[in-house]
Amino acid sequence: MSITGMNHAVLYVRDSSRHREFYEEVLGFVTVIDTPGQFAFMRAPRSNNHHDIAFFTIGAAAGPSAAGSETVGMYHLAWEVETLGDLVEMHQRLGEAGVIKGTSDHGPNKSLYCTDPDGLEFEVMWLVPADRWGDEEHEAIIRPLDLAAEAKRFPDMMAVSS
Repeated sequence: MSITGMNHAVLYVRDSSRHREFYEEVLGFVTVIDTPGQFAFMRAPRSNNHHDIAFFTIGAAAGPSAAGSETVGMYHLAWEVETLGDLVEMHQRLGEAGVIKGTSDHGPNKSLYCTDPDGLEFEVMWLVPADRWGDEEHEAIIRPLDLAAEAKRFPDMMAVSS
């Protein structure tokens, strides 16, 4: 018996319809099941999963998440893009939506940190090909992300996937 990977996540949110719209419009996700006011199941555009994320409505009166400051809980979900060019495109799209909270160069991966309509954090990241990780594979790196410099370093990774 062995785990093959993470299949999906389910989040409690104030309004599943608002999250469905955000994930469709900003991240390009596809809605698989939608019961307005109750729940929405969604799939990333190039995913083979039935769904990658689901949102369950708990109501507008729900308070903000205290995970990480007052309670234990999940820090964030990370969505992977195929190429550095895709990450550059997502940086523009997420910037236009006004949801980028920060960016980081972690060596083997380049990351955009964002918040959803309820203020829950998610990451959009590009994973450098494993044969290019070098010594950074075993280091916990947090440095400023310079997408222009990364484009020069990885020109063969700048195509945008379809």
